Amino acid sequence: MSSTINIGRKDVLWNYAATFLQIGVGVILLPFILRVFPQETVAIWTIFTTIIALAGLLDFGFNPSFARNVSYVVSGVKELKATGYNTVESNNSEIDYSLFKGLINAMKWFYARTAAILFVLLATAGTYYIHTVLKNYSGNHTEVYIAWAILVAINSYSLYTTHYDSLMQGKGLIKRSKQIQIIGQSVYLIVAVVLILLHFNLIAVISAQALSIVIRRILSYRAVYTSEFKKLINNVTARAKKDFIKPILPNAVKVGLTGLGGFLVVRSSMIMGSLYLSLETIASYGITVQIISIISSIASVYFATYQPKIVQHRTQNDTAAIKQLYLKGCMLLFGTFVLGGIVLVFLGDWALDVVKSQTPLLPKSFISVALLIYLLEANHTIAGGILLTKNEVPFFKASLFSGALTVILLLVFLNYTNLGVWGLILVQGIAQGCYQNWKWPREVIRELYVKRNDIHESLRRVKNNLKPDYD
Repeated sequence: MSSTINIGRKDVLWNYAATFLQIGVGVILLPFILRVFPQETVAIWTIFTTIIALAGLLDFGFNPSFARNVSYVVSGVKELKATGYNTVESNNSEIDYSLFKGLINAMKWFYARTAAILFVLLATAGTYYIHTVLKNYSGNHTEVYIAWAILVAINSYSLYTTHYDSLMQGKGLIKRSKQIQIIGQSVYLIVAVVLILLHFNLIAVISAQALSIVIRRILSYRAVYTSEFKKLINNVTARAKKDFIKPILPNAVKVGLTGLGGFLVVRSSMIMGSLYLSLETIASYGITVQIISIISSIASVYFATYQPKIVQHRTQNDTAAIKQLYLKGCMLLFGTFVLGGIVLVFLGDWALDVVKSQTPLLPKSFISVALLIYLLEANHTIAGGILLTKNEVPFFKASLFSGALTVILLLVFLNYTNLGVWGLILVQGIAQGCYQNWKWPREVIRELYVKRNDIHESLRRVKNNLKPDYD
């Protein structure tokens, strides 16, 4: 079978649809949560979401590395390299299914072990942390522990089956993956609302998430392992796992360290702040940051959709195609942040008043600064994604430095100043603004030879329509 990754306008539209549904689920579910849950329970919920993100770190960079190497294989590459990439002659190069099968076996081997480690860590250290937080919690402790047990189990299962995501992304099955995401989000919304109305509260949200994940994994398996694909895989002998772990390991570890640094920058404020500030304050901070994160997710949809295609362009040395996709992604990023930010600043409080929320947003000045910080974060993340397609990770040391600086500044601000929430917000901007916010966009602009005329042309294309330049 010849190799090709077909991503077009429909994939982008489905990605937007899935993202908007995810937001829609939040918009519909959030009023129930904010109206029914006490402010302390909202804080516990936001802490849970932070721990879910922390659990994802145990992947340690292998998911994007696996997905990128799947894209290399589907593009017709015959050998995987620790650094750099092999080029292919055309879009119709034959797929090496022996290489493909070995890569799949390596992914299964890795995630079985990391899932077991995650379960042990969450069941021990994670439970101790929750126990510490609950010392200042006046609600039902049993309910929180039941919800926590469900969270531990479902996140371990989710990590165990993460290779489905790598396969779908790497093969360019963007539209199908987003359709599955829409089904999962719909189930999550319906089940969560019903259970909340039945007064299951925190358990309702976590149980709905668990059911949604199981359904999405089942559908993802069916989408990836079609009868044709299984026949092609079963008829070849897989290459040894060591042939994959060895070349993937160096950059995967670097991506993992980058993820760790990114987590410390973005998420450590929630974990550390909950030990110093009141749960009511953390609830407002957590809700505000979650909404801004949603804006950031929407703003990054276009680039995320075309990531596998950019990898293929890289193997074909098509720099012009990469440049146009990068510029269009940046334009949409900035435009979405501006529009979303205006809505949040001027209509956010009104929307919460309408739903009679027990948890308010942070003041407008806090929101405005946080929006700018998250915009700069998303912008340099897109630039980092472009650099990653070269199978190189030049930013992992800088990410670790930013993460360490964030933790240090948090300790200083929380222990020795009265900045409070301002400290939680500003440390991320300070840590990233020192280097990463400007360094990686500048590197990509230099590598792709981006000129002022290129930017003007990209603005014209975005203004005309959202139709991709390279399908």
